[in-house]
Amino acid sequence: MTAHDLLIIGGGINGCAIAREASLLGLKVLLVERDDLAGHTSSASTKLIHGGLRYLEYYEFKLVAEALRERERLIHAAPHIIRPLLFVLPQENSVRPWWMIRLGLYLYDMLGGKMSLPRSRGLRASDRAYSAPLKGGNRGFVYSDAFVDDARLTVLNAVDAANNGAEIAVGVALESARREGDVWHASLSDGRQVSARAIVNAAGPWVHQMLDSLGVTAKSGVRLVKGSHIVVPKLYDGDHAYILQLPDRRIVFAIPYQGAFTEIGTTDIPVDHPEDAKISADEIAYLCKAANSHFAKQITPADVTSSWSGVRPLYDDGASEAKAVTRDYVLELDTSGPALLSVFGGKITTARHLAEEALGRLAAPLGLTAHRVSRARVFPGGAIPDFPVFLAQVRQTWPFLGDERSRRMAHAYGTMLAEMLADVKDAAGMGADLGGGLTEIEARWMKRREWARAPEDALIRRSKIGLHLTDAERSAFADHWAALS
Repeated sequence: MTAHDLLIIGGGINGCAIAREASLLGLKVLLVERDDLAGHTSSASTKLIHGGLRYLEYYEFKLVAEALRERERLIHAAPHIIRPLLFVLPQENSVRPWWMIRLGLYLYDMLGGKMSLPRSRGLRASDRAYSAPLKGGNRGFVYSDAFVDDARLTVLNAVDAANNGAEIAVGVALESARREGDVWHASLSDGRQVSARAIVNAAGPWVHQMLDSLGVTAKSGVRLVKGSHIVVPKLYDGDHAYILQLPDRRIVFAIPYQGAFTEIGTTDIPVDHPEDAKISADEIAYLCKAANSHFAKQITPADVTSSWSGVRPLYDDGASEAKAVTRDYVLELDTSGPALLSVFGGKITTARHLAEEALGRLAAPLGLTAHRVSRARVFPGGAIPDFPVFLAQVRQTWPFLGDERSRRMAHAYGTMLAEMLADVKDAAGMGADLGGGLTEIEARWMKRREWARAPEDALIRRSKIGLHLTDAERSAFADHWAALS
């Protein structure tokens, strides 16, 4: 039986961030994920690193301040997969008065303290690129947040954890676990028997089911809320995004996506089961209507090229409406035997901070001196002071990549490209093109270094190339994938 300090259940953003933090503190860590890293909620977000402007309306000042501080850290820690993004907030047909929005944006700027992103301002007559796509009026505001490749951020947490000694077991489920003396004894689906001094239950929407299987009654509750997004051919030119106010007081984002598309989301629909992560016709219609109420270019459900839905396991604070449920997290520690830490709620922006707090909570049970090891740490591939300069260097070093592929790979892998392409001198050295510019050398990297096991893992989560392929091309990719060693 292999002994570990920490057994983590769940390979979403929280589980992988905790694995990273724990491994950096020198703990022997095993993370098990029954499906794929970021296989569920963590690859179905709105893909933003943000403070949560709308949370100010619910007086979530602490959450917003924490998230804004984390936003600043993450922009510098992973500049290849996180980029600053300007948001336009139209005031036309707003359900909130001008002064309320202005005050909220002022608070948003102030709560984060010192930051590198531009502060908010009003729309100007010269902002034609921002106002032209809208139906009418140039009244509104501009503020800053950031875009993130959510699935890749999750994977990079796991990569950094593994680089520091953690074992990441993908496709492996926890079958059972019991307390014996001062350790947990666990059976895994790959046939292994392992022990651990503590378990972290980071099962996301399945957090309660996992507690039930461990024979532990939770004090905290969880509300499952489905958030769905649609993707349509791009509604406007430019690299900026929009935050749209709706009559029901919800907001919907419109974000440039993969060059040719606009991402629109999200909804807030209470659901009963984690498996309910499927977009409905009503949600598609709602998001189309939201876009049509603001943009001159109109869309219908027939324009939707793809969609995704995720079930968010929000901490149940008793709020009556799904949109008002807190996005803050709660860590529940059970020390009736060897420690069990369960994670309720959270958001992708605050996962690193959550991990830091989780190890603080586990310090006493594990006899650990926890200290802040990840606050200034760069993610794998992220040692890039200036991304445009780095991209120019990539194109000079590997000119055969071409403009589009070099941009995509520079964003995906950052400085790790030097290792991936160390022996590649020309396009032929990258192996066959498996579709959309994804070649054998990159596919093998995903298999060997990023725990990708199925074609979908590579095409949808670790890259978004699947969005650009036909059904026949995806089928051909699956055949190539199966043949890769």
